[in-house]
Amino acid sequence: MKSVLSRLAGPLNLRPRPMVAAISLILLLSVLAAVLFVALRSPMKDDIAWLLYVARRWMVGRELYVDVVEVNPPMIVWVSAVPLEIARWLDVSPHFVVMPLFVAIMLGCAWWTASLLRTGEGIFADRLPVFAVIGSVLLVLPAADLGQRENLLVAAFLPYLAIFARSLDGRRATVAAAIVAGGLAALGCGLKPLYAGVFVVLEGLALTRGLRPWRAMPFAAGTTLVAYVGAIALFFPAYLHRAVPMAIALYGGTDTPFLGLLPDYALLMSGEAVAATLLWLRRRSRVDYSLLLTLVAFAVTSTVICFIDGKNWYYHRIPATVVTVLALALWGATELRQRRHWLMRLPLAAACCSVLVFFGTAVQELEPEAVDAMALQQTTVYRLEQIIQAEHARSYVAFSEWLALGFPVVNNTGVTWASRFDSMWALEGEIWRAGFDPAARREWPIAHWVAHDFIAGCPDIAVVDTRAKTNYIRVLGAADRAFARVWTRYQPIAAFDGLVVYKRGRAGCVDVWVAAGAKPWIEVR
Repeated sequence: MKSVLSRLAGPLNLRPRPMVAAISLILLLSVLAAVLFVALRSPMKDDIAWLLYVARRWMVGRELYVDVVEVNPPMIVWVSAVPLEIARWLDVSPHFVVMPLFVAIMLGCAWWTASLLRTGEGIFADRLPVFAVIGSVLLVLPAADLGQRENLLVAAFLPYLAIFARSLDGRRATVAAAIVAGGLAALGCGLKPLYAGVFVVLEGLALTRGLRPWRAMPFAAGTTLVAYVGAIALFFPAYLHRAVPMAIALYGGTDTPFLGLLPDYALLMSGEAVAATLLWLRRRSRVDYSLLLTLVAFAVTSTVICFIDGKNWYYHRIPATVVTVLALALWGATELRQRRHWLMRLPLAAACCSVLVFFGTAVQELEPEAVDAMALQQTTVYRLEQIIQAEHARSYVAFSEWLALGFPVVNNTGVTWASRFDSMWALEGEIWRAGFDPAARREWPIAHWVAHDFIAGCPDIAVVDTRAKTNYIRVLGAADRAFARVWTRYQPIAAFDGLVVYKRGRAGCVDVWVAAGAKPWIEVR
């Protein structure tokens, strides 16, 4: 029976290969058009908008991690500076540059991966359909989180995975390709350093196949990572002695317990279980077995990293989700080309259904963004921007964990952001840590810093998110009596979507205590 189940026959050439290539290209272009329409019509993703703001301040001479608080590594700030510079050259809004640029980077990685996988026969004989599949997966599965650093990370890793899988089969890439792929994957890892664990797992797998770690590709990856860490220590030491300690101390306030993560990761882990089962079924036929093994190893390692992060945010699962779907698609495509026993139709159906479920979930995640694209003037961000512009505000702050209330609002209106923090996540972290660490408020007086920035910046408009569990005004007033006095000068002028918009009266925020100890955190225009 086993020999029957693994029997191979000739390929099923159901349609001419040029037709397949044409259909693949049409599908990819359709996906690209839909994704870019939603991305460019709806408000910019808050994380991307914030990173553009950070990059802009860094480019005009502000000290990163000192003049602006950020916990992400420098790599994503450097990457974010590129669309800003291009937008300056073209004299257009960065909103119309950043997403097309990131999409171009991802599609470039997809094309190179398809080229590296190209063989004389089988499903990789024609790279255009392979490119279309990889590109569509990279564009659709991130949903509303298209362009996040996790999205760029997985795209940067794909050429590395392709060369690695081929090396397990005894096929060597050119030295130049191996070096570039290793460096590119290392740069992707620089976006989220925990993904260095992927290199460790893959090299452990390579050792089981008799491959030594001093090959060109892992050597290039390791050298690039060492150079990156050295550059951080030399040029951005504040990241190591400011950002990292703050993230370790306070970022846990946004963590989700292990059991709480399981429902959010159920679909991903189910897909990985299906992929692992299909890998086991393929163990005898060996058709693209090494590539499938490499993809499953990356997906499982990425999921472990997600659990270490402890976040239930959708975009954290993008690398594992993308590679899991690619593994399922690979198994399904190779299976369709073989005249297999009818018993193999069940796992084939499982693979196809899993892919459809992943895509369906991504479309559901994208739906709110698509609605915003069709009705931009009804979005919370747009309404807030209209109020700021109508009031001729020059400075602004939002008391909320929702980053979108600050960015892209600041990017689009040009107001000065009256805080060193992007949102109230650090304040929430202080409150969380103070619950079990009595020294937290002394080591990380976030409430005092937020109040200090507010009084020093004296924003014209302030927004309070009443949906939050924390009463920010009460917490800040208790931390600093000067804040409580200044807040009495603000009056509500609008309320919508759980937000209350306050406007400062004609009186300023001058306070003897602030005048004596204020630090110029606020950007002067």
